[in-house]
Amino acid sequence: MMESFEELNISRQLLNAIEDLGFVKPTPIQEEAFPVVMSGKNIVGIAQTGTGKTLGYMLPILQQFKFSKDYKPRVIILVPTRELVIQVVEQIELFTKYMSTRVLGVFGGVNIKTQMGALTQGVDIVVGTPGRLYDLAVNRSLLLQEVKKLVIDEVDVMLDLGFRFQLNNIFELLPPKRQNIMFSATMTEDVEILINENFIAPELIAISLSGTPLDNIAQSCYNVENFYTKVNLLIHLLKDKDTYQKVLVFIDSKRNADRLFEALEEDFWNCLGVIHSNKSQNNRMATIERFNDNATRILVATDVIARGIDLDDITHVINFDTPKFPENYMHRIGRTGRAEKQGQSILMYTENEEKWKESIEELMEYVIPSHPFPEEVKVSKQLTIDEQPRIIEKNPHRQTKHQAGPSFHEKKEKNTKTQNLGGGQKIKLKKAKKYKKPKTRGSKQMNMKKRK
Repeated sequence: MMESFEELNISRQLLNAIEDLGFVKPTPIQEEAFPVVMSGKNIVGIAQTGTGKTLGYMLPILQQFKFSKDYKPRVIILVPTRELVIQVVEQIELFTKYMSTRVLGVFGGVNIKTQMGALTQGVDIVVGTPGRLYDLAVNRSLLLQEVKKLVIDEVDVMLDLGFRFQLNNIFELLPPKRQNIMFSATMTEDVEILINENFIAPELIAISLSGTPLDNIAQSCYNVENFYTKVNLLIHLLKDKDTYQKVLVFIDSKRNADRLFEALEEDFWNCLGVIHSNKSQNNRMATIERFNDNATRILVATDVIARGIDLDDITHVINFDTPKFPENYMHRIGRTGRAEKQGQSILMYTENEEKWKESIEELMEYVIPSHPFPEEVKVSKQLTIDEQPRIIEKNPHRQTKHQAGPSFHEKKEKNTKTQNLGGGQKIKLKKAKKYKKPKTRGSKQMNMKKRK
């Protein structure tokens, strides 16, 4: 284990920037990734959130960086969300404080012409979301011929968001001779497929495997009846301001995030925030800023938006629902206990969610300690629409194919006779009846006798 960044033999400019940030020694992922990235090999790094992945891939990239006046980028970094673009750009700017490096972030939700104009000024590193980066490449504003390194950060989140199609399109536009650097918190089946299809003999570095709980996070759980009983328990816990100083509450959907926010608003209106993908870009950025500045103490968030964002000094992560995929639980609790600080994680689960809790414990090979449900917390009988039992009513009027109804009666005898008549013959019979014409032509003599 290295004791300082100087052991990596990096440039004085990088060392000065790292010292300004207060970093003393490399984390395990930074130490192990450095020589592999420097060698030019393809690399897949698996490490939990909060282990310094961004510096892990940027440090060797910046160490190899040479000043250039070319306006085409040499490094492309793909991340899943707009918030992560902004965060990674800010971090790179701090790492390159004493270097001449041009960094640009591109993402949707803003005027594309502004970003097109910025690209014409020249850029060394482009950080972007797959959709917007692909649009800029297709309209020839972003030229990719000189790209030497492609970084895909938080690739598991990217695949969860459905960016596989955009990623494949970007791969086709990039030069085939490039170094691929991929970092993820979890190794899922989708991630493995992406690696096998697009990476040639990558070196795998797994610092903290998907199912390994971080040592500095104390986990616990509560068995709770239903959604609104969870709300009552959460309010009970959050009223202890001294213990629950900065709390990130994870929930499964945008609809439930808004429902929980409304339920908490009466008690915590002055220290509460909510963030999910239906919120505007400005609203999301302002919410994150207030939370990081400690203007709000409680943040309700969905997995997609909160994942990967650098949120500082979180004392507690509360899983209001139990994730269906155990890897998501690992990623959630990784938001606390960062930078070697002690963190707390609380899981609330109902009877229906218990099977998912057991899957999490099986993955971690660890049984989450359980707290008894507090007697002073009210058990709510109010149920959400999803929790209400579904009653399937039988249709009393529906008849089976071979069942006769109460109004059934036998046909009259004359209606039971069936004749196999063609359409034309039927019309002739109707006309004959109406105009008293013979049903058949017969002979002229017979017809003349009938008229007489």
